[in-house]
Amino acid sequence: MSTNRMEILMNMVAQNPRDTFARYGLAMEYANSGNLQQAVIEYRALLENNPDYAAAYFHGGHALEKLGLVEEARQIYEKGIETTTRTGDQHTRSELQAALDMLPL
Repeated sequence: MSTNRMEILMNMVAQNPRDTFARYGLAMEYANSGNLQQAVIEYRALLENNPDYAAAYFHGGHALEKLGLVEEARQIYEKGIETTTRTGDQHTRSELQAALDMLPL
């Protein structure tokens, strides 16, 4: 993605660190550009402020997997399954369960 978009999202997060939309967008930009470590930092910050943001569990876990951090990915998927079960988000819950099931034992 364009640097301009990344800069805009970084500025938005700097102005309001609790802005879920901007934080998620920034995390996705980092992930799409290959900066997975920074993406994970952003997903974790997002979940700290909004623990019900289901997509961050899925994409955060995926980034952790790509970094080879399988146990951390497992933990975030499991936490996401707990969250989506509680909130009734069955679609994301099934995606998280599928991702968890595909992790090596």
